[in-house]
Amino acid sequence: MLGPLIISAMSDRDAFWMDQALRLAEQALYITTPNPRVGCVLVSPLGQSIGQGHTQAVGQAHAEVMALQQARQAGHDTRGATAYVTLEPCSHHGRTPPCCDALIQAQVARVVISVQDPNPLVAGQGMARLRAAGIEVTLGVGQARAQELNIGFFKRMQTGLPWVRMKVAASIDGQTSLSNGVSQWITGPAARQDGHHWRARACAVLTGVGTVLQDNPLLDVRMVATPRQPPLVVVDSQWQTPLNAALWGPQRPVWVYGAQANANAREALGQRGAQTTLLANPSGKVDLAALLADLGQRGINELHIEAGHKLNGSWLREGLVDELLLYLAPCLIGPGQGMAQLPTLESLEAAIRLRWVDTTPFGDDLRLMARVLR
Repeated sequence: MLGPLIISAMSDRDAFWMDQALRLAEQALYITTPNPRVGCVLVSPLGQSIGQGHTQAVGQAHAEVMALQQARQAGHDTRGATAYVTLEPCSHHGRTPPCCDALIQAQVARVVISVQDPNPLVAGQGMARLRAAGIEVTLGVGQARAQELNIGFFKRMQTGLPWVRMKVAASIDGQTSLSNGVSQWITGPAARQDGHHWRARACAVLTGVGTVLQDNPLLDVRMVATPRQPPLVVVDSQWQTPLNAALWGPQRPVWVYGAQANANAREALGQRGAQTTLLANPSGKVDLAALLADLGQRGINELHIEAGHKLNGSWLREGLVDELLLYLAPCLIGPGQGMAQLPTLESLEAAIRLRWVDTTPFGDDLRLMARVLR
């Protein structure tokens, strides 16, 4: 008998347990790339939580399996239980077996799902398998929050490209450094720590060789605890990244994208441990659109940009940025380097328009998040 499919029939009980599942998914924020962050809670017919879990690192157990394992280890019977899952259970064999099969074998009676999986290998097939086994499926509980948690995964599955988030720290008058290049520190410790959180959740961090040469940054995650350091991407048209730069210190992949046919310099970077890729546009610079597509092929869901005003301007001019992560400090520093080098406009209709999505204070500073209107 085919199990029913119920769309967004959300009760207070469903909302409560899905909130717990979404909180579990948030615990996986730093670890699951390139997979989505997923949480699962198993609730007995008597309304008690009997198992919970979130997706582990790639190649390890998914959320549903973690919850089922916990229930069994505690001696709980999963028959007739309800599973609250923040993303449609997978239906294909990847690095792990299908999660919908595990739920079917556990004889759960109902599965409540936040959102359908955008992966073409799933895309409704998991729900179809569950219903074919006679399991009731409810879809849409906590959908907006679940999608936001996996905004990069959804974009990559739908377009092949990562979600591009550009981080900028600036004074109230829009300067990211003094005219002599000094920028440490415009914002305070609380804002900088939050910036490290966004680095940690990113699948890769990107900068330009100009920033490397001027600031010699580490661009790793230090101010929040994380089990992984995201790969560092360097846009370096002429392969100028110094072999003794600080960025080589952290244990992580370094991917350098260049545009000039300088075999010796490129080979030296390769010997230093970088993966090098030649992607030139007609102007002899790195082709940013091609770079973004290549990162999508590498499984990058969220790309976090921390670069100078020139490279920031290039990303914005080419329409490749999805979101601005802007930290504003309550100070005025006068002439310096702005947020992004953009062309002079003749009409306001040509302005890049955004919409605010969040405003949060961090210490004395203010974090503003805005998304580019398409």
